[in-house]
Amino acid sequence: MRRLNRKKTLNLVKELDAFPKVPESYVETSASGGTVSLIAFTTMALLTIMEFSVYQDTWMKYEYEVDKDFSSKLRINIDITVAMKCQYVGADVLDLAETMIASADGLVYEPAIFDLSPQQKEWQRMLQLIQSRLQEEHSLQDVIFKSAFKSASTALPPREDDPAQPPDACRIRGHLYVNKVAGNFHITVGKAIPHPRGHAHLAALVNHDSYNFSHRIDHLSFGELVPGIINPLDGTEKVAVDHNQMFQYFITVVPTKLHTYKISADTHQFSVTERERVINHAAGSHGVSGIFMKYDLSSLMVTVTEEHMPLWQFFIRLCGIVGGIFSTTGMLHGIGKFIVELICCRFRLGAYKSVSSIPFEDGPTDNHVPLLENNSH
Repeated sequence: MRRLNRKKTLNLVKELDAFPKVPESYVETSASGGTVSLIAFTTMALLTIMEFSVYQDTWMKYEYEVDKDFSSKLRINIDITVAMKCQYVGADVLDLAETMIASADGLVYEPAIFDLSPQQKEWQRMLQLIQSRLQEEHSLQDVIFKSAFKSASTALPPREDDPAQPPDACRIRGHLYVNKVAGNFHITVGKAIPHPRGHAHLAALVNHDSYNFSHRIDHLSFGELVPGIINPLDGTEKVAVDHNQMFQYFITVVPTKLHTYKISADTHQFSVTERERVINHAAGSHGVSGIFMKYDLSSLMVTVTEEHMPLWQFFIRLCGIVGGIFSTTGMLHGIGKFIVELICCRFRLGAYKSVSSIPFEDGPTDNHVPLLENNSH
C-alpha cells in the first residue's frame, strides 16, 4: 500500500515537471545552432566577468539632514608657513560671540625656511596636480573617501637637506577648538592680546618694511583629522607683491559623517572663495595686512556611506544575464533560420517554374518532363 502511494506521488510530481526532457533522438543539431551557442556562451562569460567586477566595486551614498548638534566644539587643524619671523606674527580666532581663542592653546610656532627642498617641492607639485584634477572631475572625491586612512600621508615631508641659511619664515601648526558659530581665523602682524571690546595685536614695534605675508597652506581642515583626505586649500601657495597686502579666504564648512569599510569619522568638508588686495587707504582700499580665513557653518549635515552590492542581488543579476542571453539568442536564431529558409524556398520555387514551363512543338505545353526516354519501338 505504501509503495502504491509512493508511486502515485512520484507520478504526480512528474506531471508537474516544468522542464520536460526531450529524447536525444528527437534533437537535431546544426552548424548555425552551434555557432549561435558559441556566441551566446562567449557573451555570457564576458558579461559575467564584468558583473563580477561591478560586484567587487563599491560606491558612495550621500544623505542630507539638518545638523542638530550646536553645543559641541569645532576642531580646526592648521599647518601654515608665513614668510615672516615668528616674533613678528600672531594667529588667533575670533568668532561672532566675541570669543577669542588664545594661540598658545593649541598652535605651535616653529622657525622655518620658506623655500622648499627638492623633495618637498615634488610633494607640493603632486598635491597641486591632484587639486586641479579634483576641480575638473568631482567623482575623484569618492575615490579619496574610499582610500582614506589607508593611503599615504598628505602631511608635508621633512626636509632631506641641511640648509646653511637661517630661518626666514614661521611655520604655524596645530589645532584649535572653537564654538560652532561663524568666526575669523587670522594671522597678522604682532602677537594677539585680549581686550575688553574684542582683541588687538601688538604691531607698533614691528618695522613696516618687514611685512611679508607670502604664505603656503600645507594643510587646513575642520573636524576630526583623517589621514589621506585632501582638502581644497592643501598645497596652496601665495606670494605677496606688496608689504601691505591682505589675503582673504571665505570658507563654508559642511559637517560630514564618513562611514567606509576602512574608517568611520566625524569630519567636515568645505568650499572656499579666495580674494587678495593691496591695502591703500589713499585709494579707498582699507583693511589690515595679513591672512584672514572667515568661516561659516552650514545648517545641513552630509552623511557619506560606502555601499556594496548584496550577494543575493549579484546572483539575481547573473541569472538575468544567463536567461536573457539564452532567450534572446534562441529568438534571433529562430528568426534568422526562418528568413534564410524563406529566401531559399523562393529561389527553389523560381527554378521549378522555369523548368516546368518548357513548350513542345506538337501540342500544348506539357507540365511533366519525362525523366527516361523509351527507345523501344
